[in-house]
Amino acid sequence: MGRSINLEGKVALVTGASSGLGKRFAHVLSDAGAKVVLASRRTERLKELRAEIEAKGGAAHMVALDVTDYASIRAAVAHAETEAGTIDILVNNSGVSTTQKLLDVTPDDYQYVFDTNTRGAFFVAQEVAKRMVMRGNGNADAKPGYRIINVASVAGLRVLSQIGIYSMSKAAVVHMTKSMALEWGRYGINVNAICPGYIDTEINHHHWGTEQGKRLVSMLPRQRVGQPEDLDGLLLLLASDDSQFINGAIIAADDGLGAS
Repeated sequence: MGRSINLEGKVALVTGASSGLGKRFAHVLSDAGAKVVLASRRTERLKELRAEIEAKGGAAHMVALDVTDYASIRAAVAHAETEAGTIDILVNNSGVSTTQKLLDVTPDDYQYVFDTNTRGAFFVAQEVAKRMVMRGNGNADAKPGYRIINVASVAGLRVLSQIGIYSMSKAAVVHMTKSMALEWGRYGINVNAICPGYIDTEINHHHWGTEQGKRLVSMLPRQRVGQPEDLDGLLLLLASDDSQFINGAIIAADDGLGAS
């Protein structure tokens, strides 16, 4: 008998939902039955995504969120729970990058990447987790029921050329995930990280047709770039009750890049 993942009755908050992987994650969670809350600074794009989800019969809400602003994080999480109900699943997806040699990194470049990828991801997860713990009355024997999925990167596991600052920020997310899993697991919160490899999204799509992009693809283990849908199964597993015994896992979805 086949198994399907049903997230009906769950509320999922997806950060960075206005484009790329975040947009895909929102669709996938909604298709599985979850009520989704779409979060981003680009609210006009969120309106379009909400309309797409609702056109398929899904339930979607949207909140403005700037993960570099602590007050914005607190307000967005509060708004999300007011609009959609208590959050069961967080997909901590917001992220940015720069492409440059380390000798060329400026303090502004460094702050830009770390404020979003590391500091922002931490405080979004913290704010959601505080509410999860409070709902469980601090019960240290709670059955795993809440899910936090941090989106890291294969670059957090293996240094990649020209994106050293990004790699450093995502390596911090990897260790952040393990720390959260260790401290919050007792409250029924499972915290895991997805580490995607090179995925074709609207942000980088043009790159794969350039000479530099073609050279990069030729060096990949199977000489191909992933598609957003290649992460669907892993996302659904970590969001579902089927992952009750998976906590603190750092899972690469990189087509073998990390092993090469």
